[in-house]
Amino acid sequence: MNTCKVVVSSCIFGSSDFLRRPTSRMISEFSKKNVCFAMFVDEQTLLTLSSEGSIPDDEGHIGLWRIVVVKNLPYKDMRRTGKVPKLLSHRLFPSSRYSIWLDSKMRLQADPMLIIEFFLWRTRSEYAISNHYDRHCVWEEVVRNKLLNKYNHTAIDEQFIFYQSDGLTKFEPSDPNTPLPSYVPEGSFIVRAHTPMSNLFSCLWFNEVDRFTSRDQLSFAYTYLKLRRMNPEKPFYLNMFKDCERRQMTKLFKHRQLSPPSVT
Repeated sequence: MNTCKVVVSSCIFGSSDFLRRPTSRMISEFSKKNVCFAMFVDEQTLLTLSSEGSIPDDEGHIGLWRIVVVKNLPYKDMRRTGKVPKLLSHRLFPSSRYSIWLDSKMRLQADPMLIIEFFLWRTRSEYAISNHYDRHCVWEEVVRNKLLNKYNHTAIDEQFIFYQSDGLTKFEPSDPNTPLPSYVPEGSFIVRAHTPMSNLFSCLWFNEVDRFTSRDQLSFAYTYLKLRRMNPEKPFYLNMFKDCERRQMTKLFKHRQLSPPSVT
């Protein structure tokens, strides 16, 4: 982890997903030799994977994934714990110049170096994330999270009220000066250059997940807009691309359906 220059990472905590191996035939020999593929798991997940026949080899690999077993998890909420590798890859891989994050419900189906070239180099960006396929306003995202009981409603309201008091406004798609094509990301796939502004944004976004709810789609726009407002002289080159482009790079699966505990 200290020597990786380019990283593809994901995590499974609490046995929430099956292990999705990258499509090997789509990964170049160069990437197989030079890109680190790191899958963070807790001990419970490792036991579950082993019971299903997915056992790390002598070097700790299952396919291209290097399995990294994490102990002493920082949060009881596994979703919040997963934000550590998701948003702080520059801290976990201090020598890395680029990283690609994908949620564990996804399988990588494109070469990492081609992904970096397409989303970062070609657009001269330092951070790339897709917009949500359906929702674009934080107001809509709040309603949806509460409708599906994604998190405690009072905690969502507390976070949302604070953001409004600190300047968050509704997304206006007709506004030609809107700073983003959407205020709600589809945050399951992130491509980053580990530049100072990219790292700062990631840390600030993680701070919001730490102090409020773990629903990072609620805090993305607030974090980005405040970063721009507080640092007008420092450009941050963010590429917010269409979700259909993400689907060309990854295959989406459903989360593992955990069996309810038996009643005795």
